[in-house]
Amino acid sequence: MRIFASIRIAGRALRRNKMRSLLTMLGVIIGVGAVIGSVSLTTGATKQVEDQVASLGENVITVFSGNFTSGAMRGGWGSAPTLTVADALAIAQLPHVLAVSPEVRDRAQILANGLNWNTQVMGESPDYPQILNRSIASGAMFGDQDVRSLAKSAVIGKTVADQLFPGENPLGQILRIRNIPFQIVGVLTPKGFNLFGQDQDDIVVVPYTSHMHRITTRTFVSDILAEASSDKTINQAQNEITDLLSARHRSKEPDFTVRNQADLMERVSAASRTMGFLLAGVAAVSLVVGGIGIMNIMLVSVTERTREIGIRMAVGARAADILVQFLIEAVTLSVIGGSIGIVGGVSFSKIVACLKDMPTVTPVTWIAIAFISSAIIGVISGFYPAWKASKLDPIDALRYE
Repeated sequence: MRIFASIRIAGRALRRNKMRSLLTMLGVIIGVGAVIGSVSLTTGATKQVEDQVASLGENVITVFSGNFTSGAMRGGWGSAPTLTVADALAIAQLPHVLAVSPEVRDRAQILANGLNWNTQVMGESPDYPQILNRSIASGAMFGDQDVRSLAKSAVIGKTVADQLFPGENPLGQILRIRNIPFQIVGVLTPKGFNLFGQDQDDIVVVPYTSHMHRITTRTFVSDILAEASSDKTINQAQNEITDLLSARHRSKEPDFTVRNQADLMERVSAASRTMGFLLAGVAAVSLVVGGIGIMNIMLVSVTERTREIGIRMAVGARAADILVQFLIEAVTLSVIGGSIGIVGGVSFSKIVACLKDMPTVTPVTWIAIAFISSAIIGVISGFYPAWKASKLDPIDALRYE
């Protein structure tokens, strides 16, 4: 029964000084709200970036051409043509590779319907949509027969369709790439901009053989896209590709480099997690400041209520009862402030998300951490004032003015 009596006394003490109680909680409210808000926004941004990376293809492995050295001049990866169609066909035979597309990239001015547009022209295999997790909105992707016959078939993105065929159906129409007519057989489903700021819909995709023999006269490909059979075998597939190309090229130093989307995903996630913990750490400082505020107010309260403490002790209250009462007051202030801070932090993140059109995710784990932390702050910050109150001498306390 003593604990319930202490709770009632603590509640009356807090209600007597509503404004002071509210101001005392303000530090905890701001601290918890800042932690929840920063974590929600950072987690949402991380998820958005991860979704964008996943939209590029979750099990994608990209093989880049090598570099070159000419005197004192050195070029980066992709600056020297070292990859061939034969390399891509060999990669397609590997046990943990599901699909392959030799990729040839070039920018060109295209003409159609009395209009023109400068865009990225991609030479790809029919596996291109599967590898990069794309779909065809209308029409169909060109097939293997089109690759073998150097067909003048093209699949375009929505940006190209809007620019050259506004308000029209582009299927079956002719566009000219460097004065060579290609028939549009499909339109890709829109994907918008990727995390690098590139418009994924501003492209024209043609068979890689048509690109290499009709649009340009290349014997090497820009890079090779491959899809691993699953996310569990992506590293194994990458090692198989590396070993295969090393054996085929027989160069002293690798004249290619192999990367996968899992590496990019991990780097992005790691950077976002670091930023999230940094923001949460900064916000946690204000939570500590709020705890110090609670301690200061409780010390003032002990001083103000010295005579009350003396009277309670004189009528039989034990030191433990006084200790529990002041601890309850401190924890109550901290927990109520933490609860308001959680609601405020979630609300703030939702408002920012609506204004900036970005997703937010509030992990339940962080809500629990914030709530428990606020309670712990209350116990820690209230213990010394409560201990000081419990150690007062009843006679001295009754004489206090």
